[in-house]
Amino acid sequence: MKIIVTSIFVENQDKALEFYSETLGFVKKHDVPTGEHRWITLVSPGEQDGTELLLEPNEHPAAKEYQEKLFEDGIPVTMFGVADIRKEHKRLMEKGVQFTMEPTDMGDLTIAVFDDTCGNLIQIIQQ
Repeated sequence: MKIIVTSIFVENQDKALEFYSETLGFVKKHDVPTGEHRWITLVSPGEQDGTELLLEPNEHPAAKEYQEKLFEDGIPVTMFGVADIRKEHKRLMEKGVQFTMEPTDMGDLTIAVFDDTCGNLIQIIQQ
């Protein structure tokens, strides 16, 4: 068994697609109409067959409340790995990304947390 798709709740699929592709650099793999919404997935550059990130609408009351509570409590919804966290932090800051936690050394790893503008906090990590 392996993870093939993981989802993240978003307030607006178009805004999320723009942020995750243009700002973060993920590559759109699927964008399929599913009635009122779309099945939008992205993958890491160079890993077209890798794990897909699904941008899932947060319209269900439980999803919306879950997303809001995590954000209010400062809890990241997911974690992305980076090769050089300070370089990535600088790149994202230059694109206007707001960090709630600057790169912080935690033993053998360094982490940082930013606001994805779509209702989530995202953690990046360099191991």
